[in-house]
Amino acid sequence: MQITLADAGKRFNRDWIFKSLNYTFLPGNAYAVIGNNGSGKSTLLQTISGATELSTGQCTWSKSTTKISTENVFRYMAIAAPSLELVEEMTAMEFLHFHSVFKPFVAGRTIKEILELVQLPQAANKQIRYFSSGMKQRIKLAQAIFSDVPVLLLDEPCTNLDRSGYDLYHQLIQDFCKEKLIIVSSNDEEEYFFCTQKIDIRDYKIN
Repeated sequence: MQITLADAGKRFNRDWIFKSLNYTFLPGNAYAVIGNNGSGKSTLLQTISGATELSTGQCTWSKSTTKISTENVFRYMAIAAPSLELVEEMTAMEFLHFHSVFKPFVAGRTIKEILELVQLPQAANKQIRYFSSGMKQRIKLAQAIFSDVPVLLLDEPCTNLDRSGYDLYHQLIQDFCKEKLIIVSSNDEEEYFFCTQKIDIRDYKIN
């Protein structure tokens, strides 16, 4: 899947978050959107996902030369972000099953196996509201990384993870994400260590 930003700009009231951004994200590549806190990294990621409209310019999505409408682009993407809400009354098994109804997981992986891969097998039947913040982040990564979609969007993917959680994240990326188009929004190099391209959102500010 290819994503193209053409003269893209986003503002809130009179303040421009970014402007005159021209960029093409190509299939099978990994990109990092970097910049200090509050610089607009997450806003750009939301624009790329189709969740937020641009103020100027265009964002277009295409797969095998076929253009994808804004209304359908969510079918081709999975996202893990601090703003993503979990259904905390559900158990881990129930939540991942619920997610899979709308966005199936990669073939050959059961929910039980996915929980083992994110090191949460003992929490399979535990309500998410009783999870630690790190456990909740692992569930967010599970539903995003194992979704059967060509695009993976990661907004500060190691939020609330300890050292072992970072190591797990690195392993999941290396083992299961090689064929995906990945865009990571972060100012932590350990979260985008594998990205070969970097976009500094501060380069697209209005002085």
